[in-house]
Amino acid sequence: MVQATPFLLVLFLALGAHSLSTEKCNLTGNWTNDLGSNMTISKVSKMGDFTGIYFTAVSASPKKIEKSPLQGFQHLHPLSQPTFGFTVNWTFSDTITVFTGQCFVDDKEKEILKTMWLLRLHADKLGNNWKST
Repeated sequence: MVQATPFLLVLFLALGAHSLSTEKCNLTGNWTNDLGSNMTISKVSKMGDFTGIYFTAVSASPKKIEKSPLQGFQHLHPLSQPTFGFTVNWTFSDTITVFTGQCFVDDKEKEILKTMWLLRLHADKLGNNWKST
């Protein structure tokens, strides 16, 4: 087994190292999703927290869409493609959305955010809680 270890390390470096990104994914800046929504994230602090603005392109609210504040955290990890989460407090409705995801750098060195989200609507009473998420 001792003789196999250097071979496996060389094999990993030969076959797998090209898939490891040398570029760091940086959340700070402007982002646009597939639907045309825009997000601006201010500088991520040394503690991993950040703030920003989210301007959605889609809404079920009858009110005019407005820019809404967001607040979040990035996992400070020595690797270059961090996980993160943030909350958007929609200023034009009584809803909140939480996002969680990871920042990737693809093989063309383009930064890409992959996220999932959960929207919470206001429930007028406990019995209507079931339909608010």
